[in-house]
Amino acid sequence: MRNPKRDTKKSPPEPIFADSANKQNPPAKPEQEADTPGLANVFSISRCIYCDSTNIVKRGKRKKKHEHVQLYLCKDCARTFTGQTLKGKQYPARMVLDGVSYYNIGFSCAQSVRFLEARFGLKVDARTLFCWVEEFKQLCTYARMREYGLKLYSPYQIIETSKMFHRQIYHFRYHRAKMHLALEEYKHYKFTALKELLDCVTTDCPHQMFMGSKRASEIKNIFNLDQVRISEKKNYAVRLAQLVLQAVTDNKLRHDTLQKFMLANDSVTVATEIPVYLDKQDLEHLQKELKFQIPFEIDNYVTGHIDILQVRNGSIHILDYKPNAKKENAVTQLTLYALMLSRLTGLRVYHFKCAWFDDKTYYEFFPLHVVFKKKRRKKKSTIK
Repeated sequence: MRNPKRDTKKSPPEPIFADSANKQNPPAKPEQEADTPGLANVFSISRCIYCDSTNIVKRGKRKKKHEHVQLYLCKDCARTFTGQTLKGKQYPARMVLDGVSYYNIGFSCAQSVRFLEARFGLKVDARTLFCWVEEFKQLCTYARMREYGLKLYSPYQIIETSKMFHRQIYHFRYHRAKMHLALEEYKHYKFTALKELLDCVTTDCPHQMFMGSKRASEIKNIFNLDQVRISEKKNYAVRLAQLVLQAVTDNKLRHDTLQKFMLANDSVTVATEIPVYLDKQDLEHLQKELKFQIPFEIDNYVTGHIDILQVRNGSIHILDYKPNAKKENAVTQLTLYALMLSRLTGLRVYHFKCAWFDDKTYYEFFPLHVVFKKKRRKKKSTIK
């Protein structure tokens, strides 16, 4: 049997940026690529990058070596711009980010450029790829852990994937090395139960529960939000979304593309599309034994799939990407996810944080504050 660590002749893994068109058609030749519509022609732009105005119109195209880039004109500030923030790159943005992902997963520069040539039909020098890796190292923080991850798993084994048919297709992905390395930190040692759950998802998931049950995303605004503080911030998740979403050619692929890039490149995302559920007995335990305020009843199960799961700073973070986060309120959905994951792992809700985000803002809260309200003590009278 060949050693997967030494095998360099295997076919490339699943592309980081999957495109339905490329699944059926062979990669275009470099000279053909320049004559076909490029990435930015279909990337959706709705606001000016300078003044945030929505009063924008298309203003022709700019020809690059391997693609055509759509130009936009803002009628308010009279400035012209494109949808891409990757400046000075003659290669398509999705190819640049795909190459960075292949390398950070654990493949060598030589392997990565072969995968890119097979995927896009374009040749890129290994030195150029390494320059891309260095350029995005500050955002792609898994780079500093890459060497340690390769001691645990080969590049072909490091990410476990499973396709789940739960009324629609969900792609569960689990970064084994990140979870292993996270548990080596003292503040995360108590999350061993989370690793045990993720290790068993592919083999032990009760798929029948997800076929006809009620979904957490279908339950709207049932909780009392008194004493709940929702913090608005901009962090690495927002910056990664800004980087990645410019490489998405189809809005339906935004979730999947962002999930795969974060799993391959940041240092804290350990899994995506994790199936979770809560049954009637679990709900009764939460309501009666733990005195949680959960104002609804279920007949059998409530199910869901956690978009992005992170382990960082002594907490487990449950994230959900929302294309227009400012207009969304995901408190109910994410709180239910936290309750489900708490029951499946035996971990306290105290250890969870929840957030929804887009490429502009990140909204975070503690799910424990949603379901458990502290009783306010009456002040003692000082008058005798």
